[in-house]
Amino acid sequence: MSNSGVRAPKPKAAKPAKAAPPAAKRGGPARAVADLLPEVGGAAFRRFGFVQSSVVSRWPEIVGARFAAVSAPDSIRFPRGQRAEGTLTLIVRGAHGPMMQHIAPEIIDRVNRFFGYAAIARVAIRQGDVPIPATRKPPPSLKPVPVEIGDSLRAIADPEFKAVLEALAAGISGTRGPPVIEPLPEREA
Repeated sequence: MSNSGVRAPKPKAAKPAKAAPPAAKRGGPARAVADLLPEVGGAAFRRFGFVQSSVVSRWPEIVGARFAAVSAPDSIRFPRGQRAEGTLTLIVRGAHGPMMQHIAPEIIDRVNRFFGYAAIARVAIRQGDVPIPATRKPPPSLKPVPVEIGDSLRAIADPEFKAVLEALAAGISGTRGPPVIEPLPEREA
C-alpha cells in the first residue's frame, strides 16, 4: 500500500532570531535628590488638589502665625478647565471654625495676593486635627554669614530663599581650599 495522495509536510526553515533592541539608559545622568523632591512632592500635591505646593509650605506666611496655628490648607478645587474661581478647603482645629469663617474674605484676599491673581473665590471649612507647625532653627554648627556676603542678601524679599542662601554662604565661607575627595575603600573579591 502506498500513500501516493498524501504528502509529507516539508520542514519549515528556521527564522533568524531578531536581535534584541539595545537596552535604553534608565534615568539619564545622576541627579541630586534635592532636584527630584520638588517633582515628587508636586505630583503628590496635584493629586490632592494643590496646584502649588508652596501654599502648604508657606501657609504661616500667607495667613499669619495666629491663624496657621489653628488651620491648615487641605485642597484647592477649580472648576473644570479653569485655574481661577477655585474653592480652598481648610482643616480647622476644634471650635475655631466660626472665627475662620468670619475671616474667610481676608484669607481669600491673602491667598489670591500670594498667587498673584483671583485663584480662590470660596473657602470651605472642615473640622479636624491640624498638625503643629514645626519651627525650624538653623543647625548650631553654622557660622554667621560674613559681612561682605550678607550685604548682597539684604535685597532678597523671600525669607525662605534668603535663609537658604545665607546657610549656603555660611557653609562655603567655612571651608578653606579646594574640596578633598577621599578614595573609596577597596572591595574584596
